[in-house]
Amino acid sequence: MKKVKKVIMYILIAIFVVMIVMFSYVKFMLPSVGAPENLKVESTPERIERGKYLANCVCVCMDCHSTRDWTKFSGPLVDGTQGKGGEEFNQKFGFPGSFFATNITPYGLKDWTDGEILRAISSGVNKKGKALFPVMPHGNYGKMDKEDLMSIIAYIRTLKPIENTTPVSKADFPMSLIINTIPKKASFSKIPYKNDKLAYGAYLVNAASCTDCHTKQEKGTPVAGMEFAGGSEFPLATGGVVRAPNITPDKETGIGNWGEEDFVNRFKALADSNYKPAVINKGEFNSMMPWMMYKDMTVDDLKAMYAYLKTVKPVKNTVKTFQ
Repeated sequence: MKKVKKVIMYILIAIFVVMIVMFSYVKFMLPSVGAPENLKVESTPERIERGKYLANCVCVCMDCHSTRDWTKFSGPLVDGTQGKGGEEFNQKFGFPGSFFATNITPYGLKDWTDGEILRAISSGVNKKGKALFPVMPHGNYGKMDKEDLMSIIAYIRTLKPIENTTPVSKADFPMSLIINTIPKKASFSKIPYKNDKLAYGAYLVNAASCTDCHTKQEKGTPVAGMEFAGGSEFPLATGGVVRAPNITPDKETGIGNWGEEDFVNRFKALADSNYKPAVINKGEFNSMMPWMMYKDMTVDDLKAMYAYLKTVKPVKNTVKTFQ
């Protein structure tokens, strides 16, 4: 009997030691994505223009890193706040903690090198190497063409400096540990040729991180099998909850009956230069989708995205978009 007790005790001690080792590794050794590249981005007019397009119309960096006016339809950006940061993504949106978009104007990045910015965007660690929660989808950006990311860097370096110190993000337990396992070294790709519509569309859908909002998540983790099927909930400042729609090619609950023209027109509906976002009163429907940014995507890019989305797995999932 004593021998059995000793064996059990040794097993428990071994388990405890293993747990301590694992905890120490995750807490102090991760994330491990390598040192930032010794990089200096050449700032050319072409590169800045490309970065402006990506940051405002595809990757929509300006969406989260600016202030949006939720008293108006689609929450258009408040002029003069581009890049200042401060937007909070917390538990009420289903996130495991409170995460704040940082200041990415030259004021906020004044002591960052281009290599450190590239590493943050593509691998998910800050200047000091600490893990960033993927509210910014660095996993997706790390699959983009490095040239595109350098164009974004060139563009944000041209933003008006705004003196704004943002709060420190804080993950809830156990995400405060798990977060260290999320950052990964970038695996850059090359932009497919535009005539390869499906590959090019897939590249854009990844860059736009469509899955982030259009896939239901539980505590910050996408629900397997529900990719692009909608259902993510967003509480509105004016009251009520809006949900991301199903954009799989399911004919009953998704966009399976949409033609290419329907898809493009949906994005271009607010492109009229005379359009002014409608005022949203308390309890009225609003959209989290930054239509005022996506409306400026090129028609060819939208057509490529549509072509790719028509190839994803159809998922039957009825979404009540607002209540």
